Amino acid sequence: MTLPIDEFESLLRESLETSTFVKLSLGNYQGTEEQLKNIYIREVLLKGERRLTFTYRYKTRDIVKNFNQNEGADLILSYLPRDFKAATLFTTLFDATIQFKSKGNAFFRKDKPSTKEKPAIVHDKQKKRAIVASSEKKYLHELNITDAAGNVYKNAQDKYKQINHYIELLRPLIDEVGGEHIKNVVDMGSGKGYLTFALYDYLHQVLKLEQVHITGVEFRKDLVDLCNAIAQKAGFDLLTFTEGTIVEYEDKKIDLLIALHACDTATDDAIYQGVKSEAKLIVVAPCCHKQIRRQMEQHKAKNELEVLTKYGIFLERQAEMLTDGLRALILEYFGYKTKVLEFISDAHTPKNVLIVGVRTKEISSDRKEQIRQQIQQTKSYFGISKHQLESLFGI
Repeated sequence: MTLPIDEFESLLRESLETSTFVKLSLGNYQGTEEQLKNIYIREVLLKGERRLTFTYRYKTRDIVKNFNQNEGADLILSYLPRDFKAATLFTTLFDATIQFKSKGNAFFRKDKPSTKEKPAIVHDKQKKRAIVASSEKKYLHELNITDAAGNVYKNAQDKYKQINHYIELLRPLIDEVGGEHIKNVVDMGSGKGYLTFALYDYLHQVLKLEQVHITGVEFRKDLVDLCNAIAQKAGFDLLTFTEGTIVEYEDKKIDLLIALHACDTATDDAIYQGVKSEAKLIVVAPCCHKQIRRQMEQHKAKNELEVLTKYGIFLERQAEMLTDGLRALILEYFGYKTKVLEFISDAHTPKNVLIVGVRTKEISSDRKEQIRQQIQQTKSYFGISKHQLESLFGI
C-alpha cells in the first residue's frame, strides 16, 4: 500500500519533470524557527535554468531563496512532516493536499486543478526600460552595446544599464520643464556619445519630440568624426557633434544643457554657458574638484572641521561637497531651483553627484543678497579666496 507521503512525493516530482507544476505551499508550521509562518514555492527561470524559488514568510519579513528542482523537491519533502504539517501542490492537471495528524497519520486528497494554465516562468517582472535594445537601434550596435540582432553583449550590460539609469534620471526633470519647451539640447563633453545618442532616442522615439536638435560638444576630433558617422547611419538627422571645448562653444538658444564628468572648473564653464543662455534645465555631474581643494590645502582654515580635514580623504570629500554646494547656491542666485541627486556613472567607478538646475523665475534682490553673503561666509570659513563659477559671473 502506497503511503500518502510517498504518493505526494511522486506527484511533486512528476509535475516538475512534466512542467505541469504551478506552485506549492507549506503551512501549519510546528518547527522551532521563531516567527516563521509559511513557505510558498514557485518556478522561476534563472540564466536559462528552471529553478524553484522559496519565499519564507515570517511575521514581519520575507526571505527568498532559490534552488534547482531536485534540491527544491528534496527540501520540501524534508520539511514534511517534521516542520510543516500541511502542504498543497498545485499543477495544471490536479491539486494535491496532504495533512499530518498529531499521531503521525496523514490525510491525502487529490482534487481538480485550480488552474489549467501555467504562469509565465520569469524571475521577476521585466523592468520597463526607456531605451529598449533592438535590431532597429543601429547606434547601439555601432557603439558595441548590442549585436546586429539587438541582443545586449554580456560585457556591455553595465553600459546598457547606465544608459537607462541616465534616462530615468532625466525623465522627471524633462517632464517638470515640459518636453514641448525643449528645442535645443547641448551635451558638453559628449565623449563617445553613449548618453547623447540615448537622449536623442528617448526624446525623438519615446517622447516624439521630433523638432529637438541635440549637439554633442567634444574636443577630440576622432570621437567627433566617429559619432557623426554613427548618427548618420542611425538616421538621427537632428543630432550633430562638433569639435571644441566647453569654454569656446557659443549658442544663445540652449534649452537643456548637460555636462557629465566635465573635469574641475570645466563644470563651472558649462554652468556659466547654461545660465548665460537662460537654459530651462541644466544637468551637470562634476568631477576632479581640484580648484577648491588646493585653496583649502594652502590656507588650512581653523574651524570646527579641522579635526576631519587634516585627513586627506576627508579633505577631498569636503572639497567636493563645498565646490558643488556653492555651485548649487550660485544657480539659485540666478533663478534656478536646484537639486542634488546621485548618478551612477559606471559600474567600476564611485557614484557621482548630479547637480540639477530648473529655471523658474528671477528671485528677489533680498534673496540674492542673502545668497551672496552666504557664499562669502562659506568661503571665509574654509579659507577660500575664489570659486571659479563665482568669478565667471562676477558676483
